[in-house]
Amino acid sequence: MPSSPKLVLVILAVRDLSRAVAFYREVFDWLVLVEVPVYVEMEMPGGQRLGLYHHEGFARNTGLRAASPPEGHTAATELYFHTEDPVTTMDRLERAGARLLSPMSARPWGDEAAYFADPEGNVIVVARSAVSSRAPTTG
Repeated sequence: MPSSPKLVLVILAVRDLSRAVAFYREVFDWLVLVEVPVYVEMEMPGGQRLGLYHHEGFARNTGLRAASPPEGHTAATELYFHTEDPVTTMDRLERAGARLLSPMSARPWGDEAAYFADPEGNVIVVARSAVSSRAPTTG
């Protein structure tokens, strides 16, 4: 039986490539693997990659122009990150210019999560498992 496809790369179409690259470098400090005038690709922990593609280059590949969220809206894209230290990541997001959408709170699926928007309107979630954030109990 053939193996299932594995997600290795997420690409976001962005209006301002240099601003988007500066934002993700400041927040996450990932290794840049590819850097050409219309596209930058970074390696995330675990081997996955995030690509930032200028809208015009993105449209050349797809044949369609990527939609941009109107001011005050978000893109229909969410990057969901688990971390044991959400406060540090949240601080880095805010310093880099992310807009807080929803503060850290317990979510019905079992995580504690905070929602932000990057400068392009993509949603970034910083989460930790509510189970791992509880102090161990003694019997």
